[in-house]
Amino acid sequence: MTTTPRTGPVSDPVSSPAASKAPGTDNGSRPLLALVLAAMFMALLDVFIVNVAAPTISSDLSASGADLQLVIAGYTISYSVLLITGARLGDRLGHGRVHLAGLGVFTAASLACGLAQDAEQLVAFRLVQGAGAALMIPQVLSLIQRTFTGEARARALGAFSAVLAAGAAAGQIVGGVLVSADLFGFGWRPVFLVNVPVGLALLAAGRRVLPRGGAPAGERGRALDVPGLVLLGAAVSLLTVPLVLGQETDWPLWSWLSLAAAVLALTLFCGYETRLARRGGAPLIAPRVLRHPGMPLAVVRILAVTAVNAGFLFVLTLHLQGGLGHSALRTGLTFVPTALVFGVVGLTWRSWPASWQRALTPAGFALIVPGLAGAGRALQGGGDGGVALYPAFAVVGVGLALAYSPTLTRALATVRPEDAADASGLLATVTQLGQVIGVAAFGTLFLNRLESLGAPGAYTSAEALWVCVCALAGTAVVGAVSGPVLRRR
Repeated sequence: MTTTPRTGPVSDPVSSPAASKAPGTDNGSRPLLALVLAAMFMALLDVFIVNVAAPTISSDLSASGADLQLVIAGYTISYSVLLITGARLGDRLGHGRVHLAGLGVFTAASLACGLAQDAEQLVAFRLVQGAGAALMIPQVLSLIQRTFTGEARARALGAFSAVLAAGAAAGQIVGGVLVSADLFGFGWRPVFLVNVPVGLALLAAGRRVLPRGGAPAGERGRALDVPGLVLLGAAVSLLTVPLVLGQETDWPLWSWLSLAAAVLALTLFCGYETRLARRGGAPLIAPRVLRHPGMPLAVVRILAVTAVNAGFLFVLTLHLQGGLGHSALRTGLTFVPTALVFGVVGLTWRSWPASWQRALTPAGFALIVPGLAGAGRALQGGGDGGVALYPAFAVVGVGLALAYSPTLTRALATVRPEDAADASGLLATVTQLGQVIGVAAFGTLFLNRLESLGAPGAYTSAEALWVCVCALAGTAVVGAVSGPVLRRR
């Protein structure tokens, strides 16, 4: 399939009359979309599914606090570091081929995680599992960009964004159900083993529906930017490792030095990529992608909304399980309204009146604030929140969906097919960094506030949660005002 790149300005690819009426083309590729989204959903579950299984893993494997932190964070670290690399490999070797390779690595690593005999093995296999996900997920956007056109592409991007962010809440739910079910007396192990039959089925189907050829000849000729890969990998590693381990180790000197080094490595990366582009080379991320209309704003908004989403889920899990003593199942089911509403809104917002479209993202950020406040108030005093908690969670779900889905769709709607790998790798990495920052920042705030309040319990945990709710709401406000601020600049 060939598509003609758009070279002129586009005012609003989502809500413009032309976009809304264009029938688009999917070349009968709905099975392809269903398959890659199912694989992506499975990989995204594993970012959060371990949270509610952590107490059981700790008890069964006698894992230390640092070991448990690495079990949870190791997946995210390797995933974040290798996402851009995965995108570039897909660009060179073929997106279908690399997606299947990543799916195979992920499935095998899931089996190894489920059979791990000690914490060290589980940490190592989690790192491999994250690497498999980093090969898979960037190919999803690239395949959508290259397979669908017009209205069909917009619908596919809407489904992608709904699955991407709903996976976070769904991970908590599925994890709670599997741990509480204690299937075959395996305890926490089905959290990983459930991926094996699903992964094998997707591999079998993928061999039939995914393109197996390599990349177009022009793209295979693009040199792999190894220095850029090394610099970016170093920058992301230096940023993510202290963020995920800093709280556990009480923020030692090395964590601050690592964060400072991350800034230096990112500066060196940007300088090198700019010089490479000027020399006519093939940079890791094409400068035109970074200059694409709406891309800088999308990066800021995606960072904000994913940080709020991940931080909200993480501190609420700490409060429900640690403060209120809820079971893994009850904790997981608490997130059903958020996940359900997010999915429905993420799939339907494009059918809403055209006059609403431009206001959806700031309205989404604005809705997050009262939703968070309602949840925090319902849980104040150490109670379980009662029925008032669920409408608040539903409002948060609506807000997150509107803040995230239109932002992602607008950023990608007019990206040229040849830039799909760069754009998908960039935004997937931003999404992961936002989640890591959210867990680290708001998790640290919660735990530090809990420690300063003295005796642990439901009441003090609720007070610490309220402080986090206020900080999360402030981040949502930043997302709401980022559009006017960046446009003026």
